[in-house]
Amino acid sequence: MNEAKLFSERLIESLLAAGYASRPIVLENEFNQRYWGKPISFQTGRRWLRGEAIPTQDRLQVLAEWLNVDPHWLRFGEKLHGSVKQQRKRWDAAMTPEERQAMEVFLSLPPEKRKMVGEIIYALAKP
Repeated sequence: MNEAKLFSERLIESLLAAGYASRPIVLENEFNQRYWGKPISFQTGRRWLRGEAIPTQDRLQVLAEWLNVDPHWLRFGEKLHGSVKQQRKRWDAAMTPEERQAMEVFLSLPPEKRKMVGEIIYALAKP
């Protein structure tokens, strides 16, 4: 079996485990609420689910975070123990209490509002 087909099986398994239907329209809508880059189309979601394509790394990261699975497992079918948690700890350790509180508020927002806040941050960061 090829890599894209194996990826699609893991993606479908992850969607179902997270309580979502493994349908292109569900994938398109839910993914686009969480991704700050160029949105995916219905056809892209269909290709991922049919095992015809594998998402880019940035999109794979969003899928993994949304579906609460290890990104390495989602892409390759192998688990790397502790790597994601270790990275998150390093990132979190550098924050002040005020920044941590702001991030907690941000993370409690619904996905569509988090996307809007992200777009504002990107706009403010542009030179």
